[in-house]
Amino acid sequence: MPHHTPLIATIVTGLALAFVFGALANRLRISPLVGYLVAGIAIGPFTPGFVADQDLANELAEIGVILLMFGVGLHFSMRELWAVRNIAIPGAIVQIAVATLLGAALAHVLGWSAGGGLVFGLALSVASTVVLLRALQERRLITTERGQIAVGWLIVEDLVMVLTLVLLPAIAPLLGGHAENAAPGRLVVDVNQLMTTVAITIGKVALFVAVMMIIGRRVIPWVLHYTAHTGSRELFRLAVLSIALGVAFIAANLFGVSFALGAFFAGLILSESQLSQQAANESLPLRDAFAVLFFVSVGMLFDPKILVDQPMAVAATVLIIVIGKSLAALAIVRAFGHPMSTALTISASLAQIGEFSFILAALGMSVGLLPAEGRDLILAGALLSIMINPLLFAGLDRIKLRSEKVAEGAKATSEPETPIAEEPVPVTTLQGHAIVIGAGRVGKRVVDALAPHPQPLYVIDESDEQIKQLNARGIEGISGTATTLLHAANPAKAAAMLVAIPSNFESGQIIEQGRAANPHMPIIGRAQSEAEADYLRSCGANEVVITTDTLADALLDSYHETITSLGAGANPQQVSAAAAQPSGNGDERQS
Repeated sequence: MPHHTPLIATIVTGLALAFVFGALANRLRISPLVGYLVAGIAIGPFTPGFVADQDLANELAEIGVILLMFGVGLHFSMRELWAVRNIAIPGAIVQIAVATLLGAALAHVLGWSAGGGLVFGLALSVASTVVLLRALQERRLITTERGQIAVGWLIVEDLVMVLTLVLLPAIAPLLGGHAENAAPGRLVVDVNQLMTTVAITIGKVALFVAVMMIIGRRVIPWVLHYTAHTGSRELFRLAVLSIALGVAFIAANLFGVSFALGAFFAGLILSESQLSQQAANESLPLRDAFAVLFFVSVGMLFDPKILVDQPMAVAATVLIIVIGKSLAALAIVRAFGHPMSTALTISASLAQIGEFSFILAALGMSVGLLPAEGRDLILAGALLSIMINPLLFAGLDRIKLRSEKVAEGAKATSEPETPIAEEPVPVTTLQGHAIVIGAGRVGKRVVDALAPHPQPLYVIDESDEQIKQLNARGIEGISGTATTLLHAANPAKAAAMLVAIPSNFESGQIIEQGRAANPHMPIIGRAQSEAEADYLRSCGANEVVITTDTLADALLDSYHETITSLGAGANPQQVSAAAAQPSGNGDERQS
């Protein structure tokens, strides 16, 4: 049996070292992203010891980008994307122009050709999909106006880069390089051919969008709904991954659109389905794992030697990415009349570079425009800007706290700006209520069954649309991640909590928080196996329901047996005290 397994070795070493260094970074109160990058440097070709396969690492990282953009599409409606077009399109184009000019100026100082300066500047102008989305998701900004503008901005940048990657080989001879498959110095450009290439590229992107809007809008939701009706969770998960990866692959190979953009549109189409939230949950574990591999692959490209050989050039490159781009974005957003909080958030989000920069640098070298020095500077700029980016957001949080203190002392401000980070989450005034975590397929049935009862409900779900629908029915709730929002549900005064989400790890965290806030509150969870049930009980769950086709009914039965059997006149304290008594059957149900 052969033991030469570079794929397995790359995955195992990449994830294992990412865990070690990520945990260490977290211990030091640094973003785990820094640890992932250091793990990449450790297994890269420029440090001693084991060297992972760079090509395989890049392909694995691309899968992470695909899944991440698919997840963003699931939470991003076409209406919201269209709503930010007036700032996202001109803003992204102007910001790309400014960053490109700054990069070209640095290249001129370093003695490169005009073509090399153009490629270098363009590579510094486009933000990393993974880094930007991670930053927005951690702060629950994806569904806010700021998040929508940033994602729309990112989509425009991706479209510009797709066009650049197609046109660069054709125009390289005009810029002092050569066509991708031609000898250096040979002029093989034709104006008519160039215009034809541009027209074909734009036509392919337009055709892809049209196909997704006309055919994909019907086929993709139908496939997912059909699979859901089979009752097989494995098939449903496989359908979600097949749609995300399949559409991205078709978009790249048939239409010349980037993997990321193709996956985004697949998620965008699927967001109109009622199963979008479940699809997002099913793809989340793989999204996280492959996103980590993306950062590891970036670290593998970095040669620390350039920090010693050309420190001033590296510093100038980082300043263009972190300061130049940020100031340009801030000025553009402010020029369009948006508050300073929005401008600062967007400028911080874009103050880094990533995957498209690496692709463009490789293409620039293959057509003889970008020197190897330029590629090294781009990689150094990417690594350092990704490390600095979390610090920028931490700085924004400090500015927010400072501005809040100033606002408390004096209310005279020229414009009513929203805070830079998320606004303080209001805590419900409900008492004696039932908290329901998750309003997906199972949670929605639970909410619908409990809504007619006089006991009030408070629902936490990641889908903003679901919460809006519940609010319209008079049911209080909030959208976002329950692990960070449970306090908004006032668990200390609640009568019970039902955790209906499928993620066992997240459920355990929620149950622990709920138990700490209210030691006597009955908590009912859901699990998919005996081992998961044991884990949730160890976290503080009074009762655990094993997943079956009748899970929602089982959760309701558990709830009624635990709560309503005490009588309609029981007050919340009586309910909590009685339900806290351990049951004689091991506190477990299986429907």
